Amino acid sequence: MADTTSTSDEVTRDEAADRLQEIARELRGEGPADVHIGNKTLTLAPTSALEYDVEVEERSPMLGGDRERLTVSLAWKADGDD
Repeated sequence: MADTTSTSDEVTRDEAADRLQEIARELRGEGPADVHIGNKTLTLAPTSALEYDVEVEERSPMLGGDRERLTVSLAWKADGDD
């Protein structure tokens, strides 16, 4: 069973950086990481080694302005998964 929690907001660059720094603080060290997604707090159990992916998408559509997207993805094997 897979549960997904997501949120989408329009924020300033500084607010986006603050949210990323909050996640980074939670990932440092050992133990669980509390991550705030919208109005919900999830307690995650990251392992010491993580899969780290960064993707940049640049689009120049015929209509509308250019768009760029930066996606950062972290993944790990949850305890109990074999």
